[in-house]
Amino acid sequence: MFNPAAENILASSSGDYTVKLWDLEDGQAKLTLKHNDMVQSLSWSADGNMLCTTSRDKKLRFWDVRQEKPAHEVPGHSGAKSSRVVWLGDHDRVATTGFSKMSDRQLGLWDPRNPSTPIGDFTYLDSQSGICMPFWDDGSQMLYLAGKGDGNIRYFEYDNDKFEPLSEHKSPEPQRGLAFMPKRGVNTHANEVMRAYKTVNDQYIEPISFVVPRRAEMFQDDIYPPATGSKPAMSSAEWLDGKTARPAKIDMGDLHDGTAPKEYAAAEAPTAAPAKTAPAPTPAPVAAPKAEPVVERSQPATPREIPSMKDNQNSMSEMANKFADKDAESSDDEPSSPFEEIPKPIQRPTSTVGARQEQKVGVSEPPKHSDLTPTPVAAASAPEPSRAPASSSRNVSESQPTTSAPAPAAEQPNADTSSAVPSRSASSAAGGLKEVLGEIRGLLQAQSKQIEALTNEVAELKARVN
Repeated sequence: MFNPAAENILASSSGDYTVKLWDLEDGQAKLTLKHNDMVQSLSWSADGNMLCTTSRDKKLRFWDVRQEKPAHEVPGHSGAKSSRVVWLGDHDRVATTGFSKMSDRQLGLWDPRNPSTPIGDFTYLDSQSGICMPFWDDGSQMLYLAGKGDGNIRYFEYDNDKFEPLSEHKSPEPQRGLAFMPKRGVNTHANEVMRAYKTVNDQYIEPISFVVPRRAEMFQDDIYPPATGSKPAMSSAEWLDGKTARPAKIDMGDLHDGTAPKEYAAAEAPTAAPAKTAPAPTPAPVAAPKAEPVVERSQPATPREIPSMKDNQNSMSEMANKFADKDAESSDDEPSSPFEEIPKPIQRPTSTVGARQEQKVGVSEPPKHSDLTPTPVAAASAPEPSRAPASSSRNVSESQPTTSAPAPAAEQPNADTSSAVPSRSASSAAGGLKEVLGEIRGLLQAQSKQIEALTNEVAELKARVN
């Protein structure tokens, strides 16, 4: 494992119970850390000053590497199987995975300054037999655990010295080995927060992307805090001389925009948003699918009942009756169809001019075909039109009455129609009344034909709907 802060410093372990630290500039081992048994796992601190190792002797050791001696040596997992360790990035914490005496898989959190016992004791994971490999993401504050020999990768959120389980990536293909790409290589345009590469059956390598399910039109700065760049903090010679420093961090937003990333000193880098405010990443295929926007779907409208032909006839009949003269009386032998009821005109001793004025006010234009098209709204819920005066009983049209027209002269309170009667002879009055009745008869015949045509049209529309 390479030193995360110094250039060309490499730590390796082997079957001779030692960990050697190499300077790759001259290819020589500069330091040696001696153990009592086989070293199983090792991990550097963020500044490259300390190294943590697990061993087959069930000991957990924290090394001051340049002193070549352990700062702490404490009992680790009590199980006989291999255990693993990972340093939690910039945190002063270490996580380990191992087994209990009952061969249950465990997770432990340690404080390097006082590692006598794990923080909050060991956490039970499951009873599987595969070795659990831990990986840490310092950007999203998440710990990934991959079981060797199974296809599952579970991940936890670290907060207040606790690991909160989030979710689990499941695959039927077991992994023999696993590695994660550095944070600066993820696809920020697809909200990819981590990418793993696992070996499958020693035949091929499968990439696994972990994507936050949200829209990605803009850079999501809450899940991409500054990440460790590619430039080391010091040379190997400086590190061997005792220098301690952390590498500079880069702005992930610049990588998203395709510009040269700005660098921040480790102490000046902006702090990341709290981990608990970031949504839990979910595993996705290599080509991360676009998260679909959430669309609020309204409740489907309740289908309304289409009025039948009989309902339309009744409705039209009721509207016609509203304008009928209340004094008109129908004979018993009249047909029962509401479309053939013709109220008797009331004969009043009015002048021809007054009768013509009443006819002009009462008779409206014939209704258009489009005005009687059935609508989902029930006829009973329509607003009731204003009642026409009694003198407008000649109007038998089914259209809406003209409510804005002035009242007939015969109904106006201040109109004096009786004064016009003596000035007209009886013959002229009878002739005018006969002419008015003829016009009304013609209008009624026209209306009857139009009502018959509308009835046929309603029947045809009903047939189309059914």
